[in-house]
Amino acid sequence: MSTKKNPSALLHARRQWLTGTASALGAVGLGSWMGPAAAQTAAAAPAAAAAAKPLPAYAAWKNAAQLIQHSSSTLETRRSAFGTSVITPASQLYVRNNLPAPDAAILDDRDAWTLSVEGVKNPRSLRLAELKTLGLETVATVIQCSGNGRGFFPSKPSGTPWTVGAAGCVLWSGVPLRNVVTALGGLADGMLYITGTGGEKLPEGVDPGSVIVERSVPIKALEDALLAWEMNGEPLSLAHGGPLRLIVPGYQGVNNIKYVKSLAFTAQESKARIMSHGYRMTPAGAKAAPDQPSVLEMGVKSWINGPLPETGPVKEGLVQIHGVAFGGTQAIKGVEVSVDGGKNWYPARLVGPDLGRFAWRQFVLSVRLPAGSYTLASRATDAQGQVQAELREENLSGYNNNSWRDHAVTITVV
Repeated sequence: MSTKKNPSALLHARRQWLTGTASALGAVGLGSWMGPAAAQTAAAAPAAAAAAKPLPAYAAWKNAAQLIQHSSSTLETRRSAFGTSVITPASQLYVRNNLPAPDAAILDDRDAWTLSVEGVKNPRSLRLAELKTLGLETVATVIQCSGNGRGFFPSKPSGTPWTVGAAGCVLWSGVPLRNVVTALGGLADGMLYITGTGGEKLPEGVDPGSVIVERSVPIKALEDALLAWEMNGEPLSLAHGGPLRLIVPGYQGVNNIKYVKSLAFTAQESKARIMSHGYRMTPAGAKAAPDQPSVLEMGVKSWINGPLPETGPVKEGLVQIHGVAFGGTQAIKGVEVSVDGGKNWYPARLVGPDLGRFAWRQFVLSVRLPAGSYTLASRATDAQGQVQAELREENLSGYNNNSWRDHAVTITVV
């Protein structure tokens, strides 16, 4: 594959074979692209046309027209709703809950919310009001469900068939977790993990360990972790984990514990099933087990948000191809865009403010497109030189899909 500096001249020269269609793309070896892209287009049209369902009470304030409601606990941002600004508005940010949201009464007195902290030299419980005296930081991060992109797996794994909308980029404000540790005398000896426990009400009659939301991340995350009580300049909503949420920048969403009630610095990972067997990179056909890699840090990823097939044909001429790119715990170095399904790549321009290595970057490629059918793809590279993968890593549950091939879209230019 090659990278070109001037796409316009090449595109004019290839006007004839780019005009048309699937057959033209198939003739140059791109037929395999048409399957996923065509399927995506077909699925998107009825979804966009369907009347928006009433949102669940805890998220009733969101913009239903910009969301796909898969269930009462899974709301996905429509791909066409992302726009071209860096920050995702709370009204259109996705929602994923492993348990039903707690009663909204927990927000009545936010400052009274308590967090127990163990695995430090002076363990104790702190009220949110006390946490607010220990420091303040604001960080922009991508928050993404680890199943984002599951809908592109041909194996149709169980779980919500997210495409790209189980992600967003938001601003969190709160106290750095390292400040809390310092205030409590420092870490106890031998602690290797940060284990957060959510405050959801557990169903009766079941083993708590089988359903509790409790995840462990490596202790190295302490440097950047945040206990957040505010998102995008507003008190943290119930839908997004208020009154207090553990934010682990660069890590998949499940590790960012909502309604956090307990933090324990531990020598071993949690034994809760969501940690020991859930969110593991289990090979297809196998059973989940604790020795399989856990879903932790996000990888380098990008996708195109416009133009899209569901918004109709594009007028020939100058077109702005735009999207988002992020690198998990690494900053984005650059993004390339292809209009022929990955045969040729052109450097895109990063636009908008750089909000730090945990945020995503907007990118754009300005290109003249004559009439025809085009498969648009993007490929990101992070600051460490890691390039976005072409192919997904097959796994039982459809996690960590960073494939640029899967995320491509096919548009018609008229």
